[in-house]
Amino acid sequence: MTETEFIEALKSGSRASYSKLLDDYQQKVFATCLSFVPNKEDAEDIAQEVFVEVFRSISKFKKQSKLSTWIYRITTNKCLEFIRKRNAKKRFAFMQSITGQNFELDRTNYFTEMNHPGIILENKEKQELLFLAINNLPEAQRLVFTLNKIDGKSYQEVCDITEKSLSSVESLMFRAKKNLQKLLEDFYKNDS
Repeated sequence: MTETEFIEALKSGSRASYSKLLDDYQQKVFATCLSFVPNKEDAEDIAQEVFVEVFRSISKFKKQSKLSTWIYRITTNKCLEFIRKRNAKKRFAFMQSITGQNFELDRTNYFTEMNHPGIILENKEKQELLFLAINNLPEAQRLVFTLNKIDGKSYQEVCDITEKSLSSVESLMFRAKKNLQKLLEDFYKNDS
């Protein structure tokens, strides 16, 4: 079955095509979610949202990119949306705490569950610092860095997923690496 035939089967609501889509992409989407949100339960929830969105939106898919690129674009958007909402909740809780309202602050270190299959580091502490540093990058840099260095996507795949030019992706990667280097140096200085 060609990709075009597969997309048409999805658009027609074929149960077999939906099963094949899940078989082909479930682990890949979950791994990408785990790269952005390294907490298993949240990554699973986001992956489910991705497939709900794919099933809901497949009729609008215009075939201007490969199906896999479109799915990864939805995945990264859902992950970034989750991170933005989480950060907004933390800011809201902080604002309530300084205005004297009795509100419980979430003091958990969110980016600490590191079971991502794509990253092998010497120990959990280094993993935590790395993900903490990545999470502190500006959104565009975090997106490009995560797709390339953690998910192993080529620069061309990153361009397709993010809809950015190659020079833009290269520039974002350069800045991300520089910023990560500085962030990690700062973390180690503060840890000493």
